[in-house]
Amino acid sequence: MIQNKYTGEEIEFSCEVFPPKRDDDMYEIFQTLDAIEDLKPDFISVTYGAGGSNSKKTAKIASYIQNVCDVEALAHMTAVGMTSESLDERLQELQKKAVRRILALRGDKPRAMSEEEFEAREYRYASDLIKGIKAFGDFRIAAACYPEKHPESPDVETDLRFLKEKCDLGVSELITQMFFDNEKFYRFRENLDRYGIAAELHAGIMPITKVNQLGTSVSLSGSSVPTELSNLIAKYSENPEGMRQAGIEYAIRQVDDLMKHGIRGIHIYTMNKADVTREIYQAVI
Repeated sequence: MIQNKYTGEEIEFSCEVFPPKRDDDMYEIFQTLDAIEDLKPDFISVTYGAGGSNSKKTAKIASYIQNVCDVEALAHMTAVGMTSESLDERLQELQKKAVRRILALRGDKPRAMSEEEFEAREYRYASDLIKGIKAFGDFRIAAACYPEKHPESPDVETDLRFLKEKCDLGVSELITQMFFDNEKFYRFRENLDRYGIAAELHAGIMPITKVNQLGTSVSLSGSSVPTELSNLIAKYSENPEGMRQAGIEYAIRQVDDLMKHGIRGIHIYTMNKADVTREIYQAVI
């Protein structure tokens, strides 16, 4: 927990890491986690490869977070490519490692999966996966949400109805996809209240520290890019260190404004950069 310097209330501070592509890079992620551990985050989430391609690494990293770092681990899990048998196996593995929190996601179609296989998948949506997890045992389930709606949703109201369905199924906390315009987040928070969605809400903040980082991030999150941020990228297009610092400062301003507006949870998308996470943390405490 960190203290909101404006309200005096406590705020959950958390972050996300992802498994390395190469097995021999696992030591580096453990070093990153050791560095983040010093910040005493409330939890650290670890992502999951498309179709479960990194499921073993996800479980191993989540176990390190939970049992070595002594920090709550939140393991991502995707519905795509999952069967009832593989779901039970993965839940049993997490259970043995004392990992009790899961972020349930639909996931994207893996490149190796045909359209026929994708359409015939056993768990079509995150809500189907949530039902399976609840039927298995007592896990704390989180879900993703999109302040500007899911890119595939036809409209905001449809997106909110599906989100309410997930919460009614047992989701107790929500982590937003990255966003760069706080006003969009405040509007989203009002919509949650309007739909009676009372799950804990964590605002997902992505520090843009490289010029080419934004295009990929926006395509995945469906987030709009404010003029202030696009101007920064243009200004520092040929100055990597300047872009790194400007991106961190932009994220810090976002968090500071969120604190003024009474946010209760901040979730940093670290891109496995402990130093970036630390700079933001130290600036807002």
